[in-house]
Parts: sequence; structure tokens; C-alpha cells
Amino acid sequence: MGDERTPLLEVRGLTTEFVSERDGVRRAIRAVDGVSFDIGRGEILALGGESGSGKSITALSILRLVPPPGRILSGSILFEGRDLLALDEHALRRVRGARIGFVFQEPMTALNPVFSVGDQIAEALAVHGVAAGAAARARAIELLDAVRIPEPARRARDFPHQLSGGMRQRVLIAAAMACGPPLLVADEPTTALDATIQADILDLLLAMRQAMGLSVLLITHDVGIVARVADRVAVMYAGRIVEIGPAAAVLASPQHPYTRGLLASLPGRTPGARLGAITGAAPDLATLPPGCAFAPRCADRFEPCHESRPEPQTLSPGHSARCFLHGGAAR
Repeated sequence: MGDERTPLLEVRGLTTEFVSERDGVRRAIRAVDGVSFDIGRGEILALGGESGSGKSITALSILRLVPPPGRILSGSILFEGRDLLALDEHALRRVRGARIGFVFQEPMTALNPVFSVGDQIAEALAVHGVAAGAAARARAIELLDAVRIPEPARRARDFPHQLSGGMRQRVLIAAAMACGPPLLVADEPTTALDATIQADILDLLLAMRQAMGLSVLLITHDVGIVARVADRVAVMYAGRIVEIGPAAAVLASPQHPYTRGLLASLPGRTPGARLGAITGAAPDLATLPPGCAFAPRCADRFEPCHESRPEPQTLSPGHSARCFLHGGAAR
């Protein structure tokens, strides 16, 4: 399983593109552009940013589930010492689910409406050779109990539409954890849930991390979730990570103008003050400017920002920002 000091997941230079055609012109759109990060054993890394920043495509790229016409163009994804991009489909299927669990954003589309939730968890166990038949069904009930679903034996016979949104999300987590994977990729696991249920789901993830040494890649646009559960946070904009570091340090002292803008837009930071807002709109990935993608919206922009892209600059151990304000060298 490797040295405990070695990251469980190492992503280097990951680039994923989609080819589009507009007005008869074919264009390659880089939804993920040179993304690099690590996840340690037992660590929760939050990947944050606005909708369309590339968070979910990054998660799908890790499991090579990018929908067509998307394709992974370059990079490496080392998981437990193996490059997932070098595996054939048969070998990759043994990783998905068994070694990396995935919690999709929409439970109603991720769960099959014509099978009971217990049968769907049991199927995951059977597919990976963990258990079959009555043993798989019994294990499915145990997993539902582990994710704190009341009356798990009865609920195992229910269909997805018979469960609340919070319960469906717990079922997805139970299915994702059925084979005891060391890494869980959770794509907006609390979307559309009320505040109380959100807190329950996050507490569940923390409890599983504590009990199983689970590592989590948590995709979220909610800064409150980052503050509550993440050890580190990577902030994405236009397909690139613009700031990464310990969650407490980034939230207390953000070093990229985009991160500062996101935090300034949160209510309750300064009582009585007007909410901040980032001017403009997220860029069209097909027509990105030659310089920093955030420059057109940035109040701190100056000459180099419009001409070339900054490289990440280390600000303190484990904390870096991709910004010319910190002397980022152009390329």
C-alpha cells in the first residue's frame, strides 16, 4: 500500500479538453488546464470555485469518466503508486468503486429508480467480488446502518423515490464505501439539502475519516463546507488552480484576488457591511485572454496580467498562489 508519508493520490499537469464546433470552426476548450495537487492518507482536500471552474471535470478525469467529446489530453494521476492514465479499462474497473469511491452530485440520477437501494449496494459488492447473495444483502444493511439510516433492514427494501434527499445521499455514500476504498471523491455531496441535513452528511464524512483513515476529495462551491471539514483547499478558476494551501490559512488570509473576492461575497463576515461582489462574469473557456484568465475581473490587475500567465508562487510551506502580485514569472 506504500509508505504512509507518500501521498495517496498525486495529480500532475492534468489537462482535459472538449472539442466544440461553433460557426463551422472547431475549437479545443480546456476545462482542466495543467492541474496538480496531492491528497495525503486520511486527508480531506476541498476543490472549490464557481460553477464552470473545472471542479467536477477534474473529479471525473481522475476516474477517467469524462463524457464525450471530452478527453484527457495530458498529465499523470498516480494512485497508490500506479498511473491511472496508463491502465487499460479492465484494470481501471478494478480501481473504480473498489479503491476509489465516487459520490455523484445528483442522487436521483445516480441511483437506479427500478431497484431497491439495498439491491444496488449489494450489486456493488458482488461486482467487485466482496460478497454475493444473502451475504451481500446482509452487508448492504450493515452499510446503511453505518451511514446512520434508521431501520436499515426496512429501508434496504425501499426504492430511491421513497427516500428523502438526505437519505438518498447517505445511500450513495454507503454504495461508494461498500468495498472499503481508501479514497472517496465526493462531488457536491450536500447540494440541495437543508442546513441540518448538510451538517449531518459532513459529520458522517468526518466520522468515516476518523474510523477508516479515509481520504476525501471534496468538490464544493460552499466556503462554509471548506471551513468545516477540509484540511486543505485548492481554489479553481477557468480550469486552473489559482491558490492552494491549508484551509485555515487560505480562509484567514487569501492570497489570490479571486479567493479574496469569493470570501468577500459571503454574508456575515462584517456585520452591517454590504456584500462584496466579483465584477463581470466567468470567462468563455473557448476565448480565454492571453494573460491571466482572471485579469478582466481583477481590481488588482496591472500590465503583466494581460500579457502572460503567472506561475504558482510559494508563499509559505504548502501555500501557493498563481498571481503576479507575488512575483509570478510569466510564461
